Amino acid sequence: MPARSTNLPDRFDLDRVTTPIGTALLVTDAEGALRALDWEDYEQRMRELLRLHYGTVDLREQPAPTAMRIALERYFDGDLGQIAGIAWRIAGTPFQQKVWTALAQIPAGTTMSYGALAAKIAMPRAIRAVGHANGSNPISVVLPCHRLIGANGSLVKYGGGLERKRWLLRHEGVEV
Repeated sequence: MPARSTNLPDRFDLDRVTTPIGTALLVTDAEGALRALDWEDYEQRMRELLRLHYGTVDLREQPAPTAMRIALERYFDGDLGQIAGIAWRIAGTPFQQKVWTALAQIPAGTTMSYGALAAKIAMPRAIRAVGHANGSNPISVVLPCHRLIGANGSLVKYGGGLERKRWLLRHEGVEV
């Protein structure tokens, strides 16, 4: 459920949520939309992505909306469809936004190759560009970049570490 915004905020709220695979950092805007979800051990990378997409922003320690926290807890408890209802906003190039929006359409329990995603967005020769956009996805789990795999079915790259990617895929019922 994306919402696009041309106004770049100067402040975001930061919350921390305990999950089975580590502490998740949730960054939300004033309207309660998710702007970033990353892992505590990758906080510096998350902050750099925020800077690249929004410029200088202040992160204020503030709880994320209750409904968002509950949806994430339920996802990690096995109700995989819960993350589809989380409101999110992204800033990035039009190409990045196209890739990230397509990520949200990959169903839980399935995977897709980078090439298949490039074809899905009608840019079949943009496999590497899809990989780069996927690597700068600011909203882990909700925009499920973990569902992208190599053409040969191998697990390749995940900003939160391959062990987390493996866990997320198994959690969703994908044998890896």
